[in-house]
Amino acid sequence: METNAFGPLLREARQRALLTLESLAEASGVSVRAISDMERGKSLPRQATLGELMDALDVDEEQRRRLVAAARPGTRPVPRQLPPDLAVFRGREGVLAQLRALEDRAAAQGGHVVISSIGGMAGVGKTALAVHWAHQMSERFPDGQLYVNLRGFDDLGKPLDPGDALGVFLRGLGVPSTDIPSATEQRGALFRQRAATLRLVVVLDNARDAEQVRPLLPAAPGCLTVVTSRNQLLGLAAADGATPVGLDVWTPEESLAALAARIGAERCAAEPEAAAELVHLCGHLPLAVAVVGAQLGAEPRLPLRVAVAELREARPRLDALSADDSSVDVRAVFSRSYRALGPATARFFRYLSLHPGSAASAQAAASLAGLPMTQARGHLRELASASLVSRDAEGRYVLHDLVRAYGAELAEHHDDDRLGALDRLLSYLHHNAKSANVHVTQQFRSGLPDDPAAGTVHVTIDNRADALDWYRQEEQTAAAALRAVDEPRLQRRRIDVALEWVSYNETTGRWPEEIAATRIALDAALGLDDPVAVERSSHNLIRALIETGRGDEAGGLIETRLPYLSRLPAEHRTGAERRASWVCSKLERHEEALGHARTALTIARTLGQPDELARALLELAFKVSDMGENQEAVALCEEALPVCRDTGERRFEAMAWGTLGVARLGLDDLDTAVDDLKKARHLFGETLDVYNEAETLDNLATVHQRRGATEEARACWLEAAELFAGLRIARAAEMRARAEALGP
Repeated sequence: METNAFGPLLREARQRALLTLESLAEASGVSVRAISDMERGKSLPRQATLGELMDALDVDEEQRRRLVAAARPGTRPVPRQLPPDLAVFRGREGVLAQLRALEDRAAAQGGHVVISSIGGMAGVGKTALAVHWAHQMSERFPDGQLYVNLRGFDDLGKPLDPGDALGVFLRGLGVPSTDIPSATEQRGALFRQRAATLRLVVVLDNARDAEQVRPLLPAAPGCLTVVTSRNQLLGLAAADGATPVGLDVWTPEESLAALAARIGAERCAAEPEAAAELVHLCGHLPLAVAVVGAQLGAEPRLPLRVAVAELREARPRLDALSADDSSVDVRAVFSRSYRALGPATARFFRYLSLHPGSAASAQAAASLAGLPMTQARGHLRELASASLVSRDAEGRYVLHDLVRAYGAELAEHHDDDRLGALDRLLSYLHHNAKSANVHVTQQFRSGLPDDPAAGTVHVTIDNRADALDWYRQEEQTAAAALRAVDEPRLQRRRIDVALEWVSYNETTGRWPEEIAATRIALDAALGLDDPVAVERSSHNLIRALIETGRGDEAGGLIETRLPYLSRLPAEHRTGAERRASWVCSKLERHEEALGHARTALTIARTLGQPDELARALLELAFKVSDMGENQEAVALCEEALPVCRDTGERRFEAMAWGTLGVARLGLDDLDTAVDDLKKARHLFGETLDVYNEAETLDNLATVHQRRGATEEARACWLEAAELFAGLRIARAAEMRARAEALGP
């Protein structure tokens, strides 16, 4: 869909909803001018803005999909990753003046400023201040704003790895995922290189310590970095020149101003003593004032003195949100907001709090609760209105760490079905990955059963762009779920998620993520003593290690895997033997590789399954060619070719031609070898098998070199290097070296 299609679609949806520009602006919180610019094709919305517009328009799922597709820009603009600035932001004038003075001084000196906000307790407003300040400074930094929540104090998971944060920044700066290095150090170097000539605001929110922050500093004269943390980060100040800025709770005057902004100045003026007591009972904590203000805003007739009485009487306190004043009970603040929810939304909130990651998509939230999308979106709107959730720059829903802890307490108290919720979440991640894989790569079929739990949301995925968008949306959720969901009864689901996500990880070169996920799956498979799962998981882990140049770490895994081969059912044994042959070949254990390949073919001839027979024939053909038995390799390929055509397995037909080309190279039949390898390359390209296309180019380059066609050989090796590099495979360097060895 063309980019300029968004404006007409938005106008059509607004008119269908019988809304004027002004009424849509009021309902969504987006300005009239911004909506007008969108409808006239002058701009596209950010994801969070788009979500607010669609919620206000109450569009159905089909309209939502069309609007999302039309809003996808053809080229990435400057990054705008900041969450929205709060319209009800109040106070902090002294701190803001201090920050302005620091930036003015740095601008005059041409220096780089690191500002550390170290207010201490959660909910003190560090993020709100940083985002507000960054928005104020955005005009001075025209190349964009970068933002990441480092999850330094996430009770349900580990702090965000700096390498993952750098991945977010690099993608925001327009670096394709395939060009992002796997190592944190290399990502940091690339980020600093990209930022060197830019004027950026960088917000590093909720940092754990200085070590987590340092790799993320752009260190460029034109950049402003704002760090928030509950820790003081004295090391960052001492070694990196950060300027500490202390942030305490609001003053009473600031608290009252913030409450008035939410519930109206007239209401506070009508009961000034009760209003003052309310903010006092909130401990002047910005988060607590925001929640109670949202609740009172939803009950405009409730006397403030009644709210004061309820807050006084509520016990016990939410320890993590307690203030020095013993009369402050912040759990009561959350409780008051929670009790005001409808019963269905209250239940939804409890299930949402079980999400193991820092942000949940609407689909993941709906799956946790076992609800259709329409109902889930309604509950999310209610929760957002009550300030129990917020939205990040990607439109996902975020619960503050401590709000989530409160919700999890409630889920336990109500004896909610935690097991069922996590089962549905893992099922969602597996089931939709299986659908996405049809479009991500044509060669991958996991063979895993697809038995989604009742209540699992199915996402419509029509093409490769949709598939990759879904995967990117759920990357953090999948990693968090695999890491955090350790319920013994869900081990099978964890294994299925890891085995299904291997396609995305390999296709996009996410090898570190694949290694982490597959280690978890292998541990689970060993715990279940499941030979099939152990073999598949260990193979995926070994392959990831080999492709990242860490094959020397695979020896122990091979020994772990071997005893399980003999325990596999016959229908799984041939595939396992083929995979074992591939691994041994890559590790130059050629006799073992040949033995596994012959065993695979022997078994395949007994199964009556043509596709398995074709694969086994080709695996053995490749291995005997490796051993110099090229006539046997030709015979095996010629037996395999008609089987591949009969089954329609075009990828394996490509492998047959490729192996024929290698065998004929060994027989010195160079012209025929070129023809065979060109056929293989064409078929691999059509089936989106980038890895084997690169392998074929490597072999074709060797044939050209033998024929004396130096330029053709160099071109093939350079193209192979580019394809391997896109997959972040270590062999890319070998391909470049071969091309360079041919001379200029």
